[in-house]
Order: sequence, then structure tokens, then C-alpha cells
Amino acid sequence: MERRRLLQLTALGFGTGTFGASGESLRQLLDLVVVSENRSIEDWTLASADHVYALRTRPPAQVRDGLSLDLLALQRQLKTATPQDVPELQRVVAVLCDIQANVLTRLGDHGSALRWLRTGRRAADSSGNMDVRLMVRCEEAASGLYGQRDAEVVLHLIDQAEQLAGPHPTFWTAHLAGTKSKALTILGRHDEAKKALNIFMDWSGEDARGRLIPISWRANQPHFAASWVYAGAGDEGAADIARDQVLSHRPDYQYAANVRLHEALCTVVKKGVDRGVQQAATLLDSMEPAYRSQMISETGKMVLNAVPSEQWERPAVREFREVLSRTMPENHAAAGR
Repeated sequence: MERRRLLQLTALGFGTGTFGASGESLRQLLDLVVVSENRSIEDWTLASADHVYALRTRPPAQVRDGLSLDLLALQRQLKTATPQDVPELQRVVAVLCDIQANVLTRLGDHGSALRWLRTGRRAADSSGNMDVRLMVRCEEAASGLYGQRDAEVVLHLIDQAEQLAGPHPTFWTAHLAGTKSKALTILGRHDEAKKALNIFMDWSGEDARGRLIPISWRANQPHFAASWVYAGAGDEGAADIARDQVLSHRPDYQYAANVRLHEALCTVVKKGVDRGVQQAATLLDSMEPAYRSQMISETGKMVLNAVPSEQWERPAVREFREVLSRTMPENHAAAGR
């Protein structure tokens, strides 16, 4: 029996290290999953909101551990579900896979994140819910911006999602435009990026994500995209306004860190190389190791990539490269083993 449970765990992509080094802890957690009762869709929706809140406030590795248990419980419930319950449970699968992929992206485990995104996409398509189908595709494109995929591939994913969404403006097409603006900024296509950003900023309709995951949407998300786009273009005034808007909405730790890195990026783009990389190095060094995220590290890489190649050997730039390497989440994880 125990061997079969462990095999199920492995099939889902979880190793014993997911729950720490203690085999007894793993056994207890597996027993908890096995004896748990089926949950209602309302309970699963509440669980999704809890995981989003955890994602915003707790270390990524801690979020992964709690979410992994719910994914196991959900897999068990699907096996015994009635045909009429399966579509709604598939919707829940898609939502939790979406959150899991975000967590794994933060941890720098891009291969696993991509596999969870594919699983989420299949579940969303099986659910028949168009909002869920578009949500997972939006997440797949957005996660790709953080070192997971080439920016051109991200644009291709956005094009595919836009075709699924159809020709009429919706929350999802606006959301995709925001992701497109960031990808275009990475590619240095700043005029196109600003046009896409305007579509995102101008959306004033219903928030579709809230129907799927309560508390998932934050008012500062368009301003975060604006901070990214204007900083990358070196538009200091607009970037400052956008950053202040993000910070005024009490952002989670990752948004707060990344808009500060956008500030450093803009400084570098405006030819203040030493000052910009020093700003970025100070920010990265000040973060608690457990909260270091690949999404923050990749934003730091944007600052480094803005430095002209002929200036990479400047002392301040060399020091920043060392800080960037030292504070990547995979290095913290390796140190803890």
C-alpha cells in the first residue's frame, strides 16, 4: 500500500524532497490524503483562493508543499467522481495547475512548470469552460517571460490565445495585451510595447479571473506592466508614476521587489550604469533567502542585459553579476540540501 502511494506521488512529479527529508512526515501527509473526504466545488474554490494568498505572502517552497497535497487529494477525488461532476473538477484541476506552475516558475524549476501548464491546459479544455481555457493560456504566456521561454515564443503563445478568445475585446484579450507589452519590451520593440500596454490599461470591464479564483486580480497589475514597459524604454517620468501606483496598492513582496528593479533598469537605460546596478544589487542582497524568486532574479537579469557589453567589466557591474548569481533561488535550494 505504501509503495503504491509513493508511486502515485512520483507519477505526479513529486519527490520525497517535496515534503522535506523526514520519511515519517511524508507518510503522515500521504495518509492524510488517502483518508480525506471528497470536497465540494465551493470548498475547492476556497482552497484555490487560499493558495493564491499563500503565493503572495509566503516563501515559494512552502506554497508548493501545501499545494502538492491538494493536488493529490484532487487526483483521488477525480477517480471516484460522477460524470456530471467531472467538468467542474477539471476546472479546479486547471486552476490549481495554474497556481502550481506559477510556484515552480518562482522556484526556477521551469521544466516542471511547463509540464504543469500542459496538464492545466488539457484539464481546462476538458472542462469546456472558456474562461478557464483562456486563463491557463494567459498564465503560460506570462510565466514564459521569466527565463522560461524565448520572448518570440511568448508572442506566439499570445497569438494562439487571442485566436481562441475571438475578435471581440474581453478581459482576457486585455490581459494578453499586457503580457505582449512586456515581451515586446524584452525584444526592444518599445513603440509596439506601448501600444499593447494601452490596450491593457484602457480595459474597464469585468474581471473574469475573479469568477475562477477569488482575490486573484489586483488593481496594480496594469500599473506593474506600465512600470516594466516604461522602465525598459527609459521613460523615467512615466515609469516613476507607474511604480508609485503599484506601491500604493500594498503589493506582495515579489511585485514590490520587481518594480524597484524596474527603477534600476530605467536608471541603466538612462546611462546611469553604476548607480542602476548598485540599486539592483542592494535590493537582491536585502531579500530573505526563502523569498528569493526566479521571477525576481530574471528581472535582475533585465537590468544586467541593459548594460552595454563594453561596460560589463566595470567593478560595479562585476559585483552585480556576483550578487545576481548568488541570490538565484536554485543556489539557495542547493545550499539547504
